[in-house]
Amino acid sequence: MLKLQNATVPFSSIVNDLGVLLNGQLTMANHVAALSRSCFFHLRWLRAIKQSLTSDASSRLDSCNSLLAGVSSQLLQRLQVVQNAAARLVTGARRSEHMMPVLRDLHWLQIRQRIAFKTAVLVYKCLHGMAPQYLQMHCEPTSTVTSRHLRSAHSSRLTVSRTVQGVTSGVEQSSC
Repeated sequence: MLKLQNATVPFSSIVNDLGVLLNGQLTMANHVAALSRSCFFHLRWLRAIKQSLTSDASSRLDSCNSLLAGVSSQLLQRLQVVQNAAARLVTGARRSEHMMPVLRDLHWLQIRQRIAFKTAVLVYKCLHGMAPQYLQMHCEPTSTVTSRHLRSAHSSRLTVSRTVQGVTSGVEQSSC
């Protein structure tokens, strides 16, 4: 329990931050489970108006999905099952049909590809001054780092500053 002047706040093992469920290990398992439940709930209701749906039907799966970069294949597979169910609902495809052609016809990327695309767009925006400053400052080309002489300075790599408890400490390289 955290005691404040006028209130006592109990500790929680799972918190909701801007619609994303986070646990102490940041596994995203609780978020994926809740997102899957919510999507399947809405898909069941959408079956009633199936004839009115178009292939432009949007997906809740895109909400905050860049946070899922690096999560386990098992969690991504759970979300892929949701996306496949949505595609079946929109197109009328059978469960026995292979989903890749169906997704391709809808112009929908698979979950893993959607996450990679969103991350790439975010990096692009950081590099071209279209992202918030707090993100841009953590994503710079190695050629702009003057404090260190890196062999990769003339490559297309980025420097991503590592932060420990809000304090920048060193530089880590990452390919884009």
